[in-house]
Amino acid sequence: MIVAAILASYCVFAALVLPRLLRRATWADRAPRLAIAMWQAASISVIISALLSAFAVAVPASVVGHELAELFEACAALLGDGATLSTTSTRVGLAAAGLLVARVLYTGGAVLLGARRERRRHAEALALLGRHDGELGAVVVDYEECMAYCLPGRNGKAVITTGALRSLAPEHVAAVLAHEQAHLRGRHHLVLAGTEALLRAFPGVPLFVRAQAEIARLVELLADDVAARRHPRVHIAAALVRLATGRVPAFALGAGGQTALTRVRRMLNPEAPLARRERLAGRVAVTLLLAGPAILAAVPGVSAFLAHHCHSLLSL
Repeated sequence: MIVAAILASYCVFAALVLPRLLRRATWADRAPRLAIAMWQAASISVIISALLSAFAVAVPASVVGHELAELFEACAALLGDGATLSTTSTRVGLAAAGLLVARVLYTGGAVLLGARRERRRHAEALALLGRHDGELGAVVVDYEECMAYCLPGRNGKAVITTGALRSLAPEHVAAVLAHEQAHLRGRHHLVLAGTEALLRAFPGVPLFVRAQAEIARLVELLADDVAARRHPRVHIAAALVRLATGRVPAFALGAGGQTALTRVRRMLNPEAPLARRERLAGRVAVTLLLAGPAILAAVPGVSAFLAHHCHSLLSL
């Protein structure tokens, strides 16, 4: 029960305090990919901790440590009457874990299916209203507003309006389309779907609220950085200025938007990337966030296992 209490306490701490700590990380804009992994790991660690806390209540350490077969007997006993571990805590723990998993899977499926339906409808509209430009590698839509975005999915495509083509120089068009291709190759829509699913499943949790906002911003920085490998940063900045006011569909990823102007400053005044030691520290932190709850939950079971087998060996 001590491990369950520690895991539950960490779950509350991470949900309430971690978003404040992560927001203070001044290095995030210098390494958006690592920062995205950090926010994802923090969010996943909350779910893992809640699950393992419920399992720690349901399954005593002695069951894990002595014989795995007893664990299956305990699960089967929940359907019968009066077996060894068929206690109130066991029932409550397993029920809580099951409800948590079901909630996450349901909302995740709802988010993915809903976005897929919207993208399919938009793709059908693009097939009627747009034309594929082989030189640009994008679908061109006759529309006055200056917009560029990507429609993710199995047959993902970059989209640009005629208004944007008239407003942007050819090199700026190439830079912004490289940004959109970076979104498609990186499958950033799945990253955003994960944050939305957690927020829908557990609305109001500070960590999930802040993670959605920060990851949405960071994937744009990451796409900018990928595009900057092949195009001058000044071209990306110039395109962002023109696209800042463009309004793209909610289920699409666009180069413009509310963060465009801050990204322009970042493109024109790039900061030094993280040093190798800083990146290593960040990766270690991500690993600890993901593996820490599982290691903590495993300690009592491993201790019981070692104690049991050491006693067996000494008795020989």
